[in-house]
Amino acid sequence: MHLIWSALVGLLVGAIAKLFMPGKDGGGIIVTMILGIVGSLLFTYLGRLVGLYSEGENAGFIASILGAMIVLFIYRFFKKKTA
Repeated sequence: MHLIWSALVGLLVGAIAKLFMPGKDGGGIIVTMILGIVGSLLFTYLGRLVGLYSEGENAGFIASILGAMIVLFIYRFFKKKTA
C-alpha cells in the first residue's frame, strides 16, 4: 500500500511542478510520476545533508514540489543540449 501511495503523491507533485514550470515536456503519467518521486528523494537527501531532516524523516509536500522543479529544470537543460 505504501508504494501505491508514494506513486499517487509523486504523480500529484510532478503535475504541480509541471504546472509551475510551463513548457513543452514529453512524457505522460509515468514520467510525471517519476519526476515527483525523484524530486521528493532529491529534497529528502539535500534536507538531510543540511540538517533539516533527521534519519527516517522525508521531505514534505512543498519541498517535494521544489525538488521536482529542480529535476524538471535539469531535464530541460540536458534535453535542450541534445536537441
